[in-house]
Amino acid sequence: MPIQFSGWETYCEKSRHLKPGQEPQKSHGYIMYHGTHKSAAATIISSGFRPSSGGTLGPGVYCSRDINKAMGYPGGCAPGDRVVFKLRVRVGKVKKIDSKSMLLMHTWHQNGYDTAWLPSPVSGMEEDCVWDPKRLTVIGIAHCTDASTKSSLESLIKKQGQVQEADGRSLDQCKGCGMHTQDKHTMEKCWCCKTSVCPFMDKHVCQKS
Repeated sequence: MPIQFSGWETYCEKSRHLKPGQEPQKSHGYIMYHGTHKSAAATIISSGFRPSSGGTLGPGVYCSRDINKAMGYPGGCAPGDRVVFKLRVRVGKVKKIDSKSMLLMHTWHQNGYDTAWLPSPVSGMEEDCVWDPKRLTVIGIAHCTDASTKSSLESLIKKQGQVQEADGRSLDQCKGCGMHTQDKHTMEKCWCCKTSVCPFMDKHVCQKS
């Protein structure tokens, strides 16, 4: 007998969408944000990030779990020209940069770390620097005041049907839940509104009253 679904919303106490002040753990994946100019957004989605040659934490791709940090970038451009990406970041081995580790502020990667984390008490708003751009995947648009640009970028994200993991495996993106997986998820019909849903979706709002 097929499983039947109606509207639902799930809650998880161990969510990896950590608050800005919580320390990231080795090898976990987290939701983060990155601000860029809208003229560069499409290229980043299609071709990936280009690491900066320098910055507060040295070379790498800068992002933050604090969306307010990302909202200020890039500096010097009009707010309406900014796009903030929602990212999934596989942090790998993380180095916390504090008063005890300032000597590693620009050399953390050479010392075996994949990501440097600068907590908010040090910088005002927390930020992360990721050495390998392949560790970041754009999964959504968190901010864009231009509705047409936002729609175009969201369509482009959806067209990126496959992502390449670090080990070279090709993963398909489920059209229902948005997860990247090797095993295709079987879509089911909501018994109430008949919408196609994925059993792995964390939320489904039934359209039929």
